[in-house]
Amino acid sequence: MEITNVSEYEAIAKEKLPKMVYDYYASGAEDQWTLKENRNAFSRILFRPRILIDVSKIDMTTTVLGFKISMPIMIAPTAMQKMAHPDGEYATARAASAAGTIMTLSSWATSSVEEVASTGPGVRFFQLYVYKDRNVVAQLVRRAERAGFKAIALTVDTPRLGRREADIKNRFTLPPFLTLKNFEGLNLGKMDKTDDSGLASYVSGQIDRTLSWKDVKWLQTITSLPILVKGVLTAEDARLAVESGAAGIIVSNHGARQLDYVPATIMALEEVVKAAQGRVPVFLDGGVRRGTDVFKALALGASGIFIGRPVVFSLAAEGEAGVRKVLEMLRDEFELTMALSGCRSLKEITRNHIVADWDKPRVVPRL
Repeated sequence: MEITNVSEYEAIAKEKLPKMVYDYYASGAEDQWTLKENRNAFSRILFRPRILIDVSKIDMTTTVLGFKISMPIMIAPTAMQKMAHPDGEYATARAASAAGTIMTLSSWATSSVEEVASTGPGVRFFQLYVYKDRNVVAQLVRRAERAGFKAIALTVDTPRLGRREADIKNRFTLPPFLTLKNFEGLNLGKMDKTDDSGLASYVSGQIDRTLSWKDVKWLQTITSLPILVKGVLTAEDARLAVESGAAGIIVSNHGARQLDYVPATIMALEEVVKAAQGRVPVFLDGGVRRGTDVFKALALGASGIFIGRPVVFSLAAEGEAGVRKVLEMLRDEFELTMALSGCRSLKEITRNHIVADWDKPRVVPRL
């Protein structure tokens, strides 16, 4: 069967993967209300396309933290990709590089920063969890720097792991033939089998619950890399992120895997963008499956988006070729959406190109 859109990869992944692995990638926290809402909220935003504009040439290129990329579509950090496919993060890195975009490597990757760097050129960011042992953190950050990673995406929404009931039921643990490669030499690379989620136990043992804004400042003392604060959903925290010296903000609810009943990221985006006042770029992840979703995020002020689950599902289905295809399909759909909306470059995408169901009734000027 020919794949014609990103969402079709999920069913193929479900067929191919062991239940424990598919459920780990697919599920959200508790009632999974936010998981559904991350998708559904996009359908409450409609287009106001402008017509009779010469759209024979469309430029989707953009710059993120000074790095030129082919499109505002990047790869979010997703853990343990070798559970999806033997090539894991290697395949994802090569696909991102081929597409001319940025990959973010998870702290909990099944390939190390050095291994991913060895796949060849490409702009890569490193997602960081802050461990109780700060020496581990400092070491990891230094390794990422040495391996040529260009920014740190600091995850700030996980002082404890969200309650993911599928993982509890499945007694989720990392398969025995895999390790969290970045921690292998530190005796933190394995996950114990427990009578609940092995990952939840690992997090409660290793991840620092005392993490606060002062640690964002501390991180800047140990690295010169720009820091993106990932997991912001409110104006208050957007302002604090800017004050703390963040180079950018990622509006994220952790793929709806942490606190259930937070809003969809596309609903929280505008509040965060307004609070940032253009001082730092704001990005979004969560629920993006179509080029139209990308356009909507940019119209609401995002500088770019990150995709997570589409990467692991396409990786499971077709390896590197699957991830390449996902990036290509999103790129093509986004380009078409721009053309049909009358936008030739990203700077031409404005708030006036969309109407959201929370907008006040629009007063149309009389000609």
